Amino acid sequence: MPDVFVNYRTGDEESAAAMIARELARRFGRERIFFASDSIELGHRFPVELIKAVEGCEALLAVIGPRWTEVRGADGRPALEAEQDWTRREIQTALDRGILVVPVLVGKATRIDRAVLPEDLRELADCQYRRFDHRNADADLTALGDALARLLPGLGDVDRDARAARERADEKSRRRSAQDGGHIRMRTRDVEQRVRGGIGNLNGNLSGTFVNEPQGPVNTGRGHQYNAPHFQGDNTGLQFTAGDNSGTVHQRFERERRRSDDER
Repeated sequence: MPDVFVNYRTGDEESAAAMIARELARRFGRERIFFASDSIELGHRFPVELIKAVEGCEALLAVIGPRWTEVRGADGRPALEAEQDWTRREIQTALDRGILVVPVLVGKATRIDRAVLPEDLRELADCQYRRFDHRNADADLTALGDALARLLPGLGDVDRDARAARERADEKSRRRSAQDGGHIRMRTRDVEQRVRGGIGNLNGNLSGTFVNEPQGPVNTGRGHQYNAPHFQGDNTGLQFTAGDNSGTVHQRFERERRRSDDER
């Protein structure tokens, strides 16, 4: 049994009704949407099929255009006044059975005045409606489908658009995770390359000055740093640091005094 029955009047926006039925069938599956010209198989008796579909549906969409109350039957009278008018009978059956009835006002159609409705259809004027405009068809069809998916759990379970949206969100999340993981690995390699070198292992809080690959005495604190290398022979010797290793750096270079000729 279909979940949604699309009711319309021939001569009044049946093209809009067909568009609505096609979009809902695409989104929820053809077997869940009843539209007379598509859903009744060849040779089947349409009175029986129509009543069976209405009685078994969970929601009826009454597609109403500007001429909905004006279309006339073969006798010249408004078709809505005839008790055997199928548009009227379908809506009446749904109302009598407590089925959700949603008027869909197309284009310039206005909310129906109770006074122009037969007594058995006057409840239709109290039903909350949706609007459909050909100029805003995509957005209006999406809003209508979203509302039906929310109201009818069976449709929500098979909603192709909702599933596609979840798959896109999952794929986006996977790409973001892969990108974040790549950045973390790059940063980790960069830190490893920077830390590796002549100052040994770093432990604790590294919030101070960082020296990469130092090539001589280093002071990263406050106060003076004294570097006083002594040079002997070929001007090489031991460098050492004196003081509290803070502040400015002072270099003092001393040579061994050369003996005078008299001291040879």
